Amino acid sequence: MSIKDKILILHGWGGSDTPHWQAELAAAVAQNYGTVSFPLLDNCHFPSKNRWMKQVKAILEEFKPDTVICHSLANTLWFWLSFEEIPTVRRLFLVSPPSLTTEVETIKTFFPCNLPDALHAKEVTMIVSDNDPYINLEEARKIADHFGITPIVLHHAGHINTDSGHGKWELIENLVMGKKNDS
Repeated sequence: MSIKDKILILHGWGGSDTPHWQAELAAAVAQNYGTVSFPLLDNCHFPSKNRWMKQVKAILEEFKPDTVICHSLANTLWFWLSFEEIPTVRRLFLVSPPSLTTEVETIKTFFPCNLPDALHAKEVTMIVSDNDPYINLEEARKIADHFGITPIVLHHAGHINTDSGHGKWELIENLVMGKKNDS
């Protein structure tokens, strides 16, 4: 199977190197002859919203992805980008967005964050956990409702990262690569 979409994977605070599911997904896409960009965003352990926005806007312009997959802080970054003129993508995956009022000093330039009216995506899939330490399920559902999305809620999946056991993750690979849910 080859993947026709150009896929951009955006990590959160601190990156998503192996064995994180995003690194595993990037490898799976490449192994299936897909085109993937999984950039290390600038100073990922001490990120700046303005620097990340500038970097991702350049990537969007140059790479022209069809699909974007965001994890954690990258969701907040996408919300901020959506207030600006950016290209519309075919599919957007929002995985484990943090609370819009997160108060972590290291990432304070991203918060508080308002929700844009639209996400510059034709199709949006949101995946959250019922015990994410960075957002409660009620707020996650409010974000989903704002965009008219019915989120996929995972039971006891934490922040859906390596710490919660999400290395190679079949669900996201199936959704992104079209092995399942082809309706």
